[in-house]
Amino acid sequence: MKDYRSFLKEILIPEDVLQKRIAELGAEISRDYADKNLMLVCILRGGVMFLTDLMRKISVPHAIEFMAVSSYGVGNRESSGATRITLDLITEIYDKDVLLVEDIIDSGHTLASVIEMLNTRKPRSLYVCTLLDKVERREVAVPIRYSGFVIPNKFVFGYGLDIDDFYRNLPFIAVVDLEKYKADP
Repeated sequence: MKDYRSFLKEILIPEDVLQKRIAELGAEISRDYADKNLMLVCILRGGVMFLTDLMRKISVPHAIEFMAVSSYGVGNRESSGATRITLDLITEIYDKDVLLVEDIIDSGHTLASVIEMLNTRKPRSLYVCTLLDKVERREVAVPIRYSGFVIPNKFVFGYGLDIDDFYRNLPFIAVVDLEKYKADP
């Protein structure tokens, strides 16, 4: 794989700004979920970096769980809209206060499908915390309770977000120059 600097268009959100906002989100969630049965449900794989940093900033007791959902696939630059659950929850969410932790929301189709499915399991409450919100791409309304950053409709990577399964490890959110990026065969 190529060094990301060869196709980096810009750093959209630097590491220090990311971490400051995550600390603020953790404080808000801690306040709002005091005395509640909080379960953080991370949507894999992109949300895992956000979850690990966020949960360290949440001061109230909470459990964590994971789901894997697919709507992109290698080589795709936009969601297909067809949602596939590739890893379901192990833990029961009945009567729990569930907070879905997501890396990015664009069209909203994938998350709306997940929310519809999880609501059938009768959680006490079900809300969304997203790091990145591409509002201008929204086609389906989703109940976002916590939003880290509203971003423009650009293809971003880093801090859990990938390009063809790579570059998730970068500590910042960057914009890819798609003219310069070519997937290795």
